[in-house]
Amino acid sequence: MTANFESRFDIEYDGEIPPSVDEAALHRMEAVAHALDESIRIPGTNASIGIDPILGLLPVVGDLASAGIALYIVVESANLGVSYTTLLRMIANISIDVVGGSVPHIGTVFDPFWKANKRNIGYTLAELAEPLTERSDDVDDTEAAVDIPVQAD
Repeated sequence: MTANFESRFDIEYDGEIPPSVDEAALHRMEAVAHALDESIRIPGTNASIGIDPILGLLPVVGDLASAGIALYIVVESANLGVSYTTLLRMIANISIDVVGGSVPHIGTVFDPFWKANKRNIGYTLAELAEPLTERSDDVDDTEAAVDIPVQAD
């Protein structure tokens, strides 16, 4: 059923997620990313924030706490077989979130716009997706059979 997986973030990725990927893990990862990045809708706008910017109001400690939660997505991605390069890219996103959010005054503005967890979900889905195989319409499967002559003894 994973081949029909649709991200709640409307993330575009080429191909489809293979059935061997744990769909429940993808849903758990998206739930964590949603809670941290987009769980609270700002009334009167199309914008939303998560608990990450709210935790970021606690200097340094709040950003470290949200980074600890965000690492769950990285660990789960590693369990799903995502490459080390992508995992390092995900950790870099979380690091930027922590450093940017820790800067006094600037971090309060930075946190709602840098949605590291949503990006990390996109990286994971893009890597796990298998390219779609395109079939040519002019190939006729019935003519693909090979006749092998058999001689009777």
